[in-house]
Amino acid sequence: MPAKQSRKPGRPSVADITQPQRNTLRVIQHFIRDHGFAPTNQELADELGIRPASVHDQLNQLERKGYVRREKRKARGLVVLRTADEPLMGLVSIPLVGTVAAGQPVLAEENILGEVLVEDSVARTGSCFGLRVSGDSMKNVGICNGDLLIVRQQPLAEHGDIVVAQLNGETTVKRLYLQGHTIELQPENSKYRPIAIGPQTDFRIVGKVLAVRRADKRQKPK
Repeated sequence: MPAKQSRKPGRPSVADITQPQRNTLRVIQHFIRDHGFAPTNQELADELGIRPASVHDQLNQLERKGYVRREKRKARGLVVLRTADEPLMGLVSIPLVGTVAAGQPVLAEENILGEVLVEDSVARTGSCFGLRVSGDSMKNVGICNGDLLIVRQQPLAEHGDIVVAQLNGETTVKRLYLQGHTIELQPENSKYRPIAIGPQTDFRIVGKVLAVRRADKRQKPK
């Protein structure tokens, strides 16, 4: 009998996927599009109406066939590498950051909740991360509670930039106002007052907001 041919080492082969795997991949893509981050196995099971064990098996197959990648020890570490029809072009993954403690690096491992996919044209300059908005202090420029911000990590910003800053141990999103020796963080909602930055204020800029991302809409901040 002829000897069996061994598979050459290298990248995993990209094979056709079954209809259930295709459905799982589609649900993952829709979830990331709508929420800005990947679903957990339990959320996928709920969306598909199947057991978490079945989701685990399907993800194993999708990963083996080169459609997804899973980051170890991250509940939302699922990244789509290609669609069922063609590779995803022009998208890169950036970390999704949670609460950032004062004095702690933004991209410290304990701050990262998972990954989000964003357009390469947005995130191609500098080190970027995603951050969820909490509150309505910037709603007049289209930044609303629950929105995902794409932020470029940088310690300096210019007058008028919308920034993520740490103020006395709290992370906030405001417009930076610079006039002479005056520094303020200004909200875009008349319900809130500007925050004056004094010599004794524990203040630092974390990054500049590049874009706002919502369910079916992406836009730059005004």
